[in-house]
Amino acid sequence: MVNAPIAADWTGATVGRGSMNAPQKKRFDMIVRTAFVTIVGMTFSVSTAFAGGITEEAIIAAQTEWGEGIVAIAQTHAEGGDFAARATDHINDLYAYGLTDVMFKPTLAAEDQFRETFDEALSYFIGTEGSEDTGFAIKGWTNVRWENNGIFTSDDAATAMGNYYFTGPDGAETKVEYSFGYVQDENGDLKINLHHSSLPYAPAS
Repeated sequence: MVNAPIAADWTGATVGRGSMNAPQKKRFDMIVRTAFVTIVGMTFSVSTAFAGGITEEAIIAAQTEWGEGIVAIAQTHAEGGDFAARATDHINDLYAYGLTDVMFKPTLAAEDQFRETFDEALSYFIGTEGSEDTGFAIKGWTNVRWENNGIFTSDDAATAMGNYYFTGPDGAETKVEYSFGYVQDENGDLKINLHHSSLPYAPAS
């Protein structure tokens, strides 16, 4: 083993190399070159991944995470836990508030139809006394099932539309129509910048 400091600049000059014999220098130079190639390769791979844009698989994963978040809020509420904190994490992790404008039209909203701010979104999910918000995410949902009609992806934005089905405490499913829009943050993570939900049209009998 070479007992010398492993430090180098990218021109090939090394620190601590002068005290080595020829075989040690050869081995040391090989280690430095290998490390450089590895780092460059990793950087190239990451850049290539970002250049590839948003994938359909990433949208499906984001949908799954959203559904699991709603179930987690409901479960935390049922267990007497800090459901407000769980809902706060859900919004911070998945929505683009603070990053860009968010267009959020919830299913059960008539007086305050559009929730442009974090606080308005939180109110919808956990409820606010004296308002129309009774807490959509604390209604005991046990599962969210997605049925995409279509997913569109590009380099830095994506949209999805379809139906999702919310399973209640009694096992019955509620069908809701949705459109979601996604953008990427500086880390490449998907954030929701558009969320529209509505109940299916029911013609008068």
